[in-house]
Amino acid sequence: MITLCDVGPRDGLQNEAEALEPATRAELVNRLAAAGLPRVEAVSFVRDDRVPQMADAEEVVAGIERREGTEYSGLVLNERGYERFAATDLDRVNATLGATEEFNRRNGNASLDEAVARVEQILAAAQVPATVTLSVAFGCPFEGRVDPGRVAELAARFDGAEVVLADTIGVAAPREVRLLVERTGAAGFHGHNTRNTGYANAITAVERGAAALDASAGGIGGCPFAPAATGNIATEDLLYLLHRSGVQTGMSLPALEPATSLLAGALGTPVPGLLSRAGPFPG
Repeated sequence: MITLCDVGPRDGLQNEAEALEPATRAELVNRLAAAGLPRVEAVSFVRDDRVPQMADAEEVVAGIERREGTEYSGLVLNERGYERFAATDLDRVNATLGATEEFNRRNGNASLDEAVARVEQILAAAQVPATVTLSVAFGCPFEGRVDPGRVAELAARFDGAEVVLADTIGVAAPREVRLLVERTGAAGFHGHNTRNTGYANAITAVERGAAALDASAGGIGGCPFAPAATGNIATEDLLYLLHRSGVQTGMSLPALEPATSLLAGALGTPVPGLLSRAGPFPG
């Protein structure tokens, strides 16, 4: 059984020009949980001036109507973010860092060594399950191709946490995903479809042993600190691919429609995901 994590309320919305109200963001979380998502990344605890779309995270959490069977997570970059996370009742912390020096400086105002130390401190303090997401694991917008050996060394530092490899700017191809998942033993994959390889990469990660996949309802999103990093793979499109490939998720496609409809209405534009336009195919 694959664990799908919808990161739309966080990674999806953080790159949109319009900042949605906390109540709308909480309603999106609620609709995703109602669709049967086993995990939803509800918020990130970052500076409002740096990512205004993620402001008022605590207010979003307060508006969540908890549902049994859904694990609610929050993303943090540093100790201050973790302090804010720990004051909530979220179920899982996602501590993230980049695989390159320059990405960490742009995204978290820290060197790579400082970012590693921050994550290690967060893991030591965490009283809930933890995920470590290695951003730009396949390619960096500032440093180019990333040495797989460096990523493997970083992944090995976080033994005991769920390690997710992130193709933050959507440059990877299936062969690279296969080799790096095998080398690191990573539990999860976070893909973007910037160059139309995201879905192939996700299914490759599953075939090589990854048990958790990130996706974003409607395919919205990207990284505000990575130029030209367009949307995540769409949750509904990924679900269709997994089901047609015989992979069990415990979810149904129609249940996601209320969440994608909310996004399209709130953002005032059709979502990028293809299933919302083409529709599913019977059988």
